[in-house]
Parts: sequence; C-alpha cells; structure tokens
Amino acid sequence: MGYVAVKGGTLAIEESIKLLKYERVKQGIVLKTNKIEAGMRGLIDQVMSESSLYCPKLAAVAIKQAEGNPEEAVFLMRAYRSTLPRKHYSSITDPVEMRIERRISASFKDIPGGQVLGASTDYTHRLLDFNLVSETDEDARKWLDAYQIESRHLKENDPSGHFPKVLDYLRKEGLMAMCEDNDTEPDDVTKKSLEFPSSRSQRLQILTRGQTGAETSLAYAVIRGYGALHPTVGELRIGRLPVCIHNPVDELKEEEDSYYIGEILVTEAEMLIPVTVEKGHGKEEIEFEIGYGICYGQNETKAIAMGILDNSLENGNAEYPSQNEEFVLYHIDSVESTGFISHLKMPHYVTFQSKLDSVRKTKKGEEMTNKKGEGIHAEKI
Repeated sequence: MGYVAVKGGTLAIEESIKLLKYERVKQGIVLKTNKIEAGMRGLIDQVMSESSLYCPKLAAVAIKQAEGNPEEAVFLMRAYRSTLPRKHYSSITDPVEMRIERRISASFKDIPGGQVLGASTDYTHRLLDFNLVSETDEDARKWLDAYQIESRHLKENDPSGHFPKVLDYLRKEGLMAMCEDNDTEPDDVTKKSLEFPSSRSQRLQILTRGQTGAETSLAYAVIRGYGALHPTVGELRIGRLPVCIHNPVDELKEEEDSYYIGEILVTEAEMLIPVTVEKGHGKEEIEFEIGYGICYGQNETKAIAMGILDNSLENGNAEYPSQNEEFVLYHIDSVESTGFISHLKMPHYVTFQSKLDSVRKTKKGEEMTNKKGEGIHAEKI
C-alpha cells in the first residue's frame, strides 16, 4: 500500500468547520449564553476553575462554542486568557473573610457558628425529575416568587455570613500545631514553567487548575490503593471572597488603601489526615496533618480531592505514583493531556511511513534468512 499527498486540504478544512457549525445549529435551536450561565452552574464553575479565569459569562460562551465539551471549553478559555494584559495583582485575601453560603464539617457535629447546609445535591435522592422536560421560564418565576415569600422571615434573622475556622477550634485545644505565616512571594506557573522539586505554591496552583476528573481519580487511588489512612473533611466551605487591589497610583500605601473590585465564589476544603507519630521509648501517638484545597465556584469534589493530593505530595514518596509530584502534576492538566491525546488525530504520514519501512525491511530480512536456511537444508539432503 502506497501513500499519496493529500490534495485540497484548505477546502476540506473549511468544509469541516462548516459541518461543525451545522451540527450545533441543525435542529434550528440556539442556546442563549445567559441560559447556559443560569442553568449550568456546575459546568460553569468547573470550566472557570480549570481555565484559571473567573468569568461566568465567558465560560458560558466557551461552553456554547464547545457544545458542552468541558475540555474544549477550558482550552478556549485558556487561549483567551493568554491574550489578556495583567494590569494588577490582588492583595492577599484571608478565607476567614468569606461570606458563607455553605459550610459543613464531617469531623464535628457541633461547630462554632453551626453547620450551614446550603445548596447541595448531597441530600437529594438522585432520581430523574421528568418534570424538567416541560419546565418553562414562567414556572421558574412562579416558584421563585413563592420561595422568596417563604424565606423572607429567614433572611431577617440571617447572620453576617462570616464564621470562624473549625481547625482554629482544634488549635486552641492544643490538638493541632499552629501554622506559621509564610510571606514568601508565591511562584506563578502561568508566567514561569513548572520546575522540580516544586514549591508548594506551584503545586497548589497546578492542583486548583487541574482537571476535576483526573484529580478525583488520583485522590481515590491515594485512599484506596496506596496505604493512606481515611481522611476526614475538617471543614468544607463555599462562599464569596472579596477581591481588592492595591492603590493603582501609589502601591506603597498601606493595605487599608486597597480598592475593592468585586468578589469571587470559591470552594475551600481543609482535610484532616491522621498519622502515627513516634514519641520515643516505643510510644506512638496519633496526630493530624492537613491537606488544603481551594478552587473557583462550587466544586466540592475537586476541592476535597485537591486537599488529599496536597497532603500526599507534601509527604513525597516516589514509591507511590500518587506521591510523585512529577507524575501527578504533569498528568492532571486538562489542556495538556487532552491536547496531547487529540494530536494523535493529526497527520503522522511521514513518521508512520518510516515505521512501515522498518517493518517491511525486517519482514524482508526474515524471508531472505528463511530462504537461505531452506536452501542449505536441501543441499544436505
């Protein structure tokens, strides 16, 4: 079988792009981006987190363009992000300042400030709701009106939305070591390539923009396959963090002169991992290590998985893939992994032809050797 040059490449590509749009609009129905933003909250949050770009409107456009494919949407968002100028760096934000919308602990029933269940699928039956097939905008508005009347009295008694950290409660009891502030300027993996051994700031950045499914699988492997004890959610909180920038005219001014520019919805998870520590004279005690995760939007599974992997990479045992930072950090990036797998669809004519030539030469050499062997055998007879 011989290979010939592909003809009409440009025209074929243009027609392929037209077909792509045809597949998106062939039913004569077009999704409006505001409806994607309103009704696909989970997908919006996932795409923003993995693309490191917080903008629900842009995420909705990317999802529409990618026809709901999250990997392609993340690719589009990352590409657009690379064109944006970086005008400011935000000042440090303390998660304690988070305006809470959901806050739970799997470690303690009674926590300071109480458990706030918020919006979650955790308490649903996971049964298909066929009423959604015929749901209309008018139905949604009627339900909203009734809900607002019902919850009005709750809003009047609504607390400030700021709650203390659960782990601070453990530290006050002396059950956990106090954490010292680290004022080292963090590395920026979007401006400088990842290097090994990596810093913790690099690891957390890669984890927070890693693919949700990949991180979940690796975190599951940590628990199930590589000897880690069962981690517990010390605190999971979802809320809005204020974002401020330094005085754009005089950046040397005090923090109090910062400008508030908005807020972002984030999910934060602090995982408690029990470890056995030798105290001397053969005595062992159980202490708790922390794994930390934070990401854009309401993305609870990813934040928890991130916390598990953060602790796993801090321990760093090359014997286990889940504790090997090169293995984990190089393989969880959505754009890198999807891009490399997808590139296999691109033309590999030259390289594959060279492999075929090698196979043909090998086969031909074997045939020549076999014929020589048969000739020698015939002479002996």
